[in-house]
Amino acid sequence: MNDKYSNVFKVIGIISVVMFVLMGLLTFFVDKYGEEATTEEAEPTKKVSLDGKDNKKKEGEVVVNEPLETDPYEELNELIGLEGVKEEINTLANFVKVQKMRSEKGLKTPKMSYHLVFTGSPGTGKTTVARIVARIYKDLGILKSGHMVETDRSGLVAEYMGQTAVKTNAICDSALNGVLFIDEAYALVPKNDNGGDYGQEAISTLLKRMEDDRDKLVVIIAGYPDEMKRFINSNPGLQSRFNRYINFPDYTPEELTKIFMMYVRKNQYTLSDEAKDYLMERLVDIVAKKDRYFGNARYVRNVFEKSIQHQANRLSKSSSAKTEEELKEITLSDLKATI
Repeated sequence: MNDKYSNVFKVIGIISVVMFVLMGLLTFFVDKYGEEATTEEAEPTKKVSLDGKDNKKKEGEVVVNEPLETDPYEELNELIGLEGVKEEINTLANFVKVQKMRSEKGLKTPKMSYHLVFTGSPGTGKTTVARIVARIYKDLGILKSGHMVETDRSGLVAEYMGQTAVKTNAICDSALNGVLFIDEAYALVPKNDNGGDYGQEAISTLLKRMEDDRDKLVVIIAGYPDEMKRFINSNPGLQSRFNRYINFPDYTPEELTKIFMMYVRKNQYTLSDEAKDYLMERLVDIVAKKDRYFGNARYVRNVFEKSIQHQANRLSKSSSAKTEEELKEITLSDLKATI
């Protein structure tokens, strides 16, 4: 009897040892490969935009725009509206060209900063123009690459002390020989900062890199006018480096209609005359009642995307074959279902 129980206990003991070994091996592999997966996911996501369209960044995301081969000056001047912005950028480009000619003749040339402050509401073309400026700077010989790296506070500021400088330096490294575009830059200095925010660490690191890499890094910061003024005034280093401001006005209803029609043409759709009249009427009313958060061109793009979804729903109600004209036309009912 005792021998019987003894054998049972031996078997249980062997099983326990085997289970312990298996658990140990399982833990090893989970720690090894699970940690690698977590580390990989924690790295900033990089998106490459080759079509010049706006990319909506998720929190902590970095967007890298490689330079297009098209003529940046032509692309700038073909933008809808933004006449004052175009004049400012063209004037800057002409000034740089003349200073290079003066330098070649041995004449004195003033030192100038190529860093820019873009002010304006959302959807007024700040990001689009910044991408064009990066390519213009390449054409002028200011930058070697002409690519642009887009980020915001979440791409620069880390969660724990000592990590923000590392994160900001990594972003600056990726933007070398190109443009670093920081959207809503004022968020680096919160209004009610009690000294515990790491945004100042990001600013200090950025200013140092702008000095150390002054021939390889151009920074463009953007945001609402009042907030950007508060941000620049918060640090003497920012005031000395950012002294060229370009304001992006809100679009008029006529300009927004032209932007909508641009999306229509580019995506091979058509818009009925009555739908176009309705769109214009609605945009006049919407612009008259807008608040500071109105999305401008971004709002129009959303209207276009929703209107073609409504068109798809309308066409899908019938199983009959559709003509090319029917597949292309956005009707009044499609727009009325949207705005």
